Amino acid sequence: MEIKITTKQLLMVLLILSWIIFIGLCIEAGGLLSNTVYALTINPAAAKSYWMGADLSNLLQYDRGYFLVQTFFMIVVAVLKALMFDRIIRTLHNKKLNMAKPFNKDLTRFVSLISYMALAIGFFCMWGNKYAEWLIQQHVNMPDIHLLGLEGASIWMFMGVTLLVIAQIFKRGIEIQTENELTV
Repeated sequence: MEIKITTKQLLMVLLILSWIIFIGLCIEAGGLLSNTVYALTINPAAAKSYWMGADLSNLLQYDRGYFLVQTFFMIVVAVLKALMFDRIIRTLHNKKLNMAKPFNKDLTRFVSLISYMALAIGFFCMWGNKYAEWLIQQHVNMPDIHLLGLEGASIWMFMGVTLLVIAQIFKRGIEIQTENELTV
């Protein structure tokens, strides 16, 4: 017995998975933002059990500005991830993936935008990591990078560069496709 999965079915599964990931990323971004505001304005003790168990109470006691900068990096990374999946959902939902003509401007713009977002996530993860390392050098007790949500900077940058190369290949494919249509 052979099971055949069509491209349309696979894209539907990817759309559902993208929605699930998107919802989780929105919850993460909202949790980070609300925990930051709550710890800074209402209850500084909330930094003890920050989002996902990260203990940022030492950082908040050391300096509120440094706390704000570190949480800024965390929030920006979470928001960029959520925006990336928002763009993926919009592309899959609007059915802009034309398999009959895969080289089109909409798909090239989509891949380019996703590559720029991945690069931005990589840079903010890297900056957040460097900032956390600097804070550790200042003798501030910091949680592990994975608890801060800033791990994988090199992976995000690798993905961004790879997608940028693919976007350029698609762009060239559009140019060749246009030239072939004009010569016929």
